[in-house]
Amino acid sequence: MNSRERVLAAVAHEEPDRTPRDFWAEPPTLNHLLAYLGHSEEELVLRHLEVDIRHLDAISPPEQEVGEGIYQNFWGERYTYLQTEWGPYRQDVLGALADVNSLAEIEAFPWPSPDWLDYSLLAEQSRRHEQYAQLYGFADVWQRPALVRGWEKMFLDMVDHPDWVHYICSKFTDFYQEDYTRAAEITEGRIDLYFLISDLGSQNGPLISLDMFREFVAPYFQKMIHLIHNLDAQVMVHSCGDVSMYIPDLIELGVDILDPIQPTGPEMSPERLKADFGDQLTFRGGIDMQQLLPHGSPEQVRREAQRYCEILGDGGGYILSSANLFQPDVPPENIVAMYQTS
Repeated sequence: MNSRERVLAAVAHEEPDRTPRDFWAEPPTLNHLLAYLGHSEEELVLRHLEVDIRHLDAISPPEQEVGEGIYQNFWGERYTYLQTEWGPYRQDVLGALADVNSLAEIEAFPWPSPDWLDYSLLAEQSRRHEQYAQLYGFADVWQRPALVRGWEKMFLDMVDHPDWVHYICSKFTDFYQEDYTRAAEITEGRIDLYFLISDLGSQNGPLISLDMFREFVAPYFQKMIHLIHNLDAQVMVHSCGDVSMYIPDLIELGVDILDPIQPTGPEMSPERLKADFGDQLTFRGGIDMQQLLPHGSPEQVRREAQRYCEILGDGGGYILSSANLFQPDVPPENIVAMYQTS
């Protein structure tokens, strides 16, 4: 199998020749890994690790400095940068809408348009990675709105001003529906997977109730999932934390792949996920980013990766990856060890 065939077989719950692999890392971590492996660019790292998925994206407008050491992207997310040995690392702060007090102020915000994105390199990216499964985008229809509004304000708005929440989430959804449609047209339908992102879980359980999920998240997920399936592609939903409570609803909404299956407890264990949902979902991720990858030995990492491949990959249905982006405290030898599995 080539990489694309391997990924599509796993998603279709067919046994591939080996477990397909994906990779994502914070920029400082990638810089450290490049130096460790002696490579000059990310593509060489991906080939070295035999990664089967290539992440495509359009070019976003440049960030703007809006305060001393505070930056804002085109959505209105704000953040600072912490300096590490291998480069800067983003830390979020209150977003651009954190201090507004009316729907009129929210409506007056300069909401972005897909016209602001530069798609000029997308077709060539897709052609260059023909043999790989292709994943596009970063459509976030609830968490990113919460970052722009501020988490605390977002939670309060869901009770006190639900119309504000729906307005903001609709703005994000409309943008990403057009963004994904353009990406599909430019690549002539070649993209296999589209990201749909919103962190819904904490270490100990869900961030919001199931009722609130169904009111404020599910309608926008449904719109995106319907579009992606109409583009003849698969939906990969990313949500950190313990999201076990939401999984039946995610399946009903039409989610194909669940990521990153953070190992927060028994409900998110590979054995439980495979037994309860393995015939309905493909899983991506799972390799612990909090303890194992930063603090374990390479041999411990190899054993855990192999365990996930054997349990979740039995009969297909698993893509090997970490349980979040590789963080700056992960030793490069542990990243390499994670991919030394079958």
